[in-house]
Amino acid sequence: MRILLTGSHGTLGPKVARVFTRDGATCVGWDRDRVSPDDERASLTFLDEVRPDAIVHLAMGSERWAALLAAWANERGIPFVFTSTAMVFHHEPDGPHHRDDERTARDDYGRYKIRCEDAVTASHPGATIARIGWQIDEDATGNNMLAHLDAWQRERGKVEASRAWRPACSFMTDTASALWTLVTTPRAGAVHLDSNARGGHTFDEVARALARRFDRAWTIEVNEAYAHDQRLVGNERLMPDLADRLTALRGA
Repeated sequence: MRILLTGSHGTLGPKVARVFTRDGATCVGWDRDRVSPDDERASLTFLDEVRPDAIVHLAMGSERWAALLAAWANERGIPFVFTSTAMVFHHEPDGPHHRDDERTARDDYGRYKIRCEDAVTASHPGATIARIGWQIDEDATGNNMLAHLDAWQRERGKVEASRAWRPACSFMTDTASALWTLVTTPRAGAVHLDSNARGGHTFDEVARALARRFDRAWTIEVNEAYAHDQRLVGNERLMPDLADRLTALRGA
């Protein structure tokens, strides 16, 4: 299977490419220096040259680009997976958030992702909208929970963690494996990929478990500064439980 993977050099992309390749796929990235996503003609030419069997759209980019990719996939009857975010849901009303819940984002990023979701669905009714939470990985940089907590400790001298927040979060390799499942057995509409959906562990519990797993000497300061049950529920069978990866959570 030949898969066009946008965002292959981003935070999650390398992990996805590794899992897909392990399972027998050939991944082709999108080189923005060679083909601008804003150039419709060049983009369509590139798609025709690559002729993927599926498209997985991880990259940041305009909703117009997302729609173009989805439409191309729809015309050829191939799977299209778009990664969205838990941020399409505001903390009011509170979660846990279900797939068909109203999307209530008030910030720019969440609203941008809502527009992309709508553009994809309008262009490819069979597309999969894979909503994900904060990703965890030992090595990855970028928007990675472990890297952020390391930075907080380094810059602030402590890790502030709210016990009133139940974050949507998963390990990157588990998210990548779930995305592979969605490519090989497509599901139309929203799908929620969250390893914390079942356990509902609070952020301070997750932070302590990460510190233990990865041998971090963080100073964890517990507060209630952010209150939100952010869990993405409805597709728990697609993801392992967070406690399977962070065994310290089993007694939490």
